[in-house]
Amino acid sequence: MYVHVIVALAVLILGSTGGEIAITHGMKSVGEPARLRPAAVLQFLGRAVRNGWFWTGVPLMALSFCALLLLLSWAPISLVIPASALSYVAGTLGAKFILGEDVSTARWAGVILVCIGVALVAAG
Repeated sequence: MYVHVIVALAVLILGSTGGEIAITHGMKSVGEPARLRPAAVLQFLGRAVRNGWFWTGVPLMALSFCALLLLLSWAPISLVIPASALSYVAGTLGAKFILGEDVSTARWAGVILVCIGVALVAAG
């Protein structure tokens, strides 16, 4: 595999995971809408777009999307999409160690299965 593909995969995985973690952190501090009525949802969205974590996450996710576009022009989709599943691993690690979430044994087992699947796809 070429170095540029590996770098783009790292940008894809870290950008999407970093963006999701930043936005999750921001949304947890924003709270939820009081009701699912238009005025309450607009107030909720107004609070969200004034949150710094939201604006940290959006560019990271945009960068990740750009990396995905590059990867789809450089490598087979049968490699890119399974390899991007490593974002589940990074996301679970971020949830545990950055957001302080409890991660069950079953979820860790799922992370291990994702790693095995990506290794199998990369091998051949």
